[in-house]
Amino acid sequence: MPLANNALVLVTDGRKTLFLRNHGDQNQIDLRTEAHDERQDAKDSEMKTDAPGANQQSGGYGRPTYEETDFHQLKEDRWAHSAAQDVNRRALANDFDALAIIAPPKTLGELRKQLHKEAEKRVVVEIAKEMTGHTIADIEKLLVSVTRAEEPAAV
Repeated sequence: MPLANNALVLVTDGRKTLFLRNHGDQNQIDLRTEAHDERQDAKDSEMKTDAPGANQQSGGYGRPTYEETDFHQLKEDRWAHSAAQDVNRRALANDFDALAIIAPPKTLGELRKQLHKEAEKRVVVEIAKEMTGHTIADIEKLLVSVTRAEEPAAV
């Protein structure tokens, strides 16, 4: 499906979020940065306070430990929830009619869980790919390949 003029494009992963706006039309994508946010990852020692827990076994040898919590993944999930809340707020304020989401598969899954029905029905493109470290031109090329629009003219 073509990406309409004024469509919102969310590019996110667990550490960085970009909101881009299509200033082109359905035939030619022209993305411009509207907002961005990035967080720094904390070190393991800053997030953990102790070794993983263990429990007593009724028989056998050794003490099995509980699976260790992945604090980095928890932070990434919270980041995705925050991005979804931004999208929900914008959808409820009628800030966009069409939404394209580009995120790694795990982040995309977290986003889907958190999207409001109003935001959900405006999603026209979902791409399960990590693109936050790429240029806007690369993101445009990806969207062009998926939506069959043309690339913006060189300026």
